[in-house]
Amino acid sequence: MFSPQDTANLLVEALPYFQKFSGKTVVVKYGGNAMISEDLKAKVMQDVTLMKQVGMRPVIVHGGGPDITGFLKKVGKDSEFVSGLRVTDEETMEIVSMVLIGKVNADVVMRLNVCGNRAVGLSGVDAELIRAKKKLAIVHEDGAEHSVDIGHVGEVENVNAGILADNLDRGYIPVVAPIGVDEDGAQYNINADYVAAAIAGALHAEKLLLLTDVEGIYKDFSDKSSFISSLTKAEAESYIADGTISGGMIPKVEACLTALSQGAHKTSIIDGRLPHSLLLELFTEQGIGTEIVQ
Repeated sequence: MFSPQDTANLLVEALPYFQKFSGKTVVVKYGGNAMISEDLKAKVMQDVTLMKQVGMRPVIVHGGGPDITGFLKKVGKDSEFVSGLRVTDEETMEIVSMVLIGKVNADVVMRLNVCGNRAVGLSGVDAELIRAKKKLAIVHEDGAEHSVDIGHVGEVENVNAGILADNLDRGYIPVVAPIGVDEDGAQYNINADYVAAAIAGALHAEKLLLLTDVEGIYKDFSDKSSFISSLTKAEAESYIADGTISGGMIPKVEACLTALSQGAHKTSIIDGRLPHSLLLELFTEQGIGTEIVQ
């Protein structure tokens, strides 16, 4: 049991971080197991609420892959992936939009508001928040590289940071569904890591936090003593080039690099399976996860 003195000591340890982040924009990519476990959902909402209460300007970007897969299954539609990207025909895009905006986004907004916040749900369609363009999947066959059109899958072309800044200035917490729109009004499903990165860059965020289902980056994943707590942008790029960073970690690191190159100050990949992982990263001396800095 913590004594009152232990609690006081923790608050004193957190004080300089409260001061450091007060008034600063922090973008949180909310995904992984933290979106599935009811207990972790509640703790993430508490974390964001505390961030807001100490003067931070949080922006939440959420995923929703499992919800999309589950709904597609309910309507008898199989999920197909090419190079890790969901094949998204017209019908699938309608379902993706319905699930991400109508279900997942609304649920996150509701949970934040129940905690006493003023959260507002947005998607890339609102005021052209996220201008998108089609993204082709890259496949390798017979030693050659090919581009494959997989439908309404996009990448971020531009972020209308003004609508986010307006909401932040008025005390709202923007909650963003990762759907973009092109100049003709067509909607696209976009990887939430990349949306969070683009938003963090456009807002010149103090920090981008990616919630994942791993502890962070290792030089050798089988050797837990090889954990990397901090990397520079150049080191991260070299680790991707030499294969130290591989597989599913590559998109996470690429998102961090994009955010840094576009204006964010710092980024972190943290384990969203840990209760109160956001607080542990932001407000403790040691932090958790892997920080990637300029």
